[in-house]
Amino acid sequence: MADRKAAHREKESIPAPDVLLGEEPVFSSPLIQGDNDYLQGVGAAAGKAAGTARLINPPGEGNRLQAGDVLVAPSTDPGWTPLFLKACAVVMETGGFLSHGAIVAREYGVPAVVNVPGVMRVLKDGQKIIVDGDEGRIYQDKD
Repeated sequence: MADRKAAHREKESIPAPDVLLGEEPVFSSPLIQGDNDYLQGVGAAAGKAAGTARLINPPGEGNRLQAGDVLVAPSTDPGWTPLFLKACAVVMETGGFLSHGAIVAREYGVPAVVNVPGVMRVLKDGQKIIVDGDEGRIYQDKD
């Protein structure tokens, strides 16, 4: 039993591929921050919000998310929906305009930026960020 739990934890730490082609996983290109002072994604729900980034994976860690925090997740599904009630904004590594997280964010009036490959590695838990859902940008506090 302990071996299975350890194997499960190990597999959870491996990022999910974007696509499976036969037996081969295909990963998106890693996020590269150039000369810009922001990370670029797809604006999926309009508005701007500033808050503390809370990197949540899996949704069972949602108790760490406090009211007014920014939910940063690899992706979302219906199990994540209660977390949107606390979040001031949402950032996701994968997803598009019609993904679960984008639709729920629009329904709840929460700014969202999706399709930001590698954002879970670039942002730090507890870091102050600004999410611009209009432009699809995430600004990092440099302090």
